[in-house]
Amino acid sequence: AVRVVESGGGSVETGGSLRLSCTASGSSISRSCMAWFRQAPGKELEGVGAINQYGSTTFEDSVRGRFSISRDSAKNTLYLEMTSLRPEDTGRYYCALARDLCLSLRVDYYNIWGQGTQVTISS
Repeated sequence: AVRVVESGGGSVETGGSLRLSCTASGSSISRSCMAWFRQAPGKELEGVGAINQYGSTTFEDSVRGRFSISRDSAKNTLYLEMTSLRPEDTGRYYCALARDLCLSLRVDYYNIWGQGTQVTISS
């Protein structure tokens, strides 16, 4: 079975940085379309950024220029590099594997999800 497991969350102050990791098993990260999502308390799950099998990426407007997505094929791991963090970036972050279409930030386009990792930004 295909699984993804997130790690790397934590608590940082405004302006700080974090790197989240998503390690996959049962599927090759380098040949997959994947994305990062987040859910803030009391809010719906929202797409943060996505990457396709060619390395192209797309990001939600509020994080563009601050967040980046990369991957390490040897470790079969996807990363979300987050810089200039703001309190509104607080939430539980999930990585997900796309069902078929790539570079979408729609929740329903993804069918394999991790358990998430918590990110808390203090002001």
